[in-house]
Amino acid sequence: MNTRYIVSVTNLNHYFGEKKNRTQILFDINFQIKFGEIVIMTGPSGSGKTTLLTLIGGLRSVQEGSLKFLGHELLGANNQQLVKVRRHIGYIFQAHNLLDFLTARQNVQMSLELHKNIPEWEAQSKSEVMLNAVKLQNRVNYYPSDLSGGQKQRVAIARALVSHPKLVLADEPTAALDSKTGRDVVTLMQELAKEQNCAILMVTHDNRILDIADRIIHMEDGYFVKEVC
Repeated sequence: MNTRYIVSVTNLNHYFGEKKNRTQILFDINFQIKFGEIVIMTGPSGSGKTTLLTLIGGLRSVQEGSLKFLGHELLGANNQQLVKVRRHIGYIFQAHNLLDFLTARQNVQMSLELHKNIPEWEAQSKSEVMLNAVKLQNRVNYYPSDLSGGQKQRVAIARALVSHPKLVLADEPTAALDSKTGRDVVTLMQELAKEQNCAILMVTHDNRILDIADRIIHMEDGYFVKEVC
């Protein structure tokens, strides 16, 4: 197992469609992500950023090339193996994807249900501690409809980080937020991830938050075209 990199991608290609309708989406992608590193991916819509994010996150099957997560090859991985990968990854999306019928704590606690060895009382306690870390200790029992956009995204961050993942994948986490709230959200992600030595791979069009990155990768038409350290 390669302990230096959380993610190692080599000659990765990806296609959508079948036979005559087959279209290549990703072309010969090569890169690595280290522990504790924050990597931002930029590029126009349709450049392949979200597709790459879903492949790394075990949400889509690898078709061609090599993609290793914590040293384990995902090419040829079955669904059960991909579920194991997802236990080590936190996900934060633009729409925050909270369940309206669950409280903030219950939404966060859902992330721990993948971990069968954690009893319910402990999961509840961990969820409340995490909501306290994102400064929502007074909103633990609130439903999403009673929270602002920034508060909902904080719940999503708590949900992503409560199980102490090795990697957080964030897809446009500030797109629906004003500039100050967006800055607060990514600063919080940065602080918590550094505390946990967790890497972040973030897709964004928001140029106002690029300064938090250790590296910036720019994609166009399915290719990595530029990297800035």
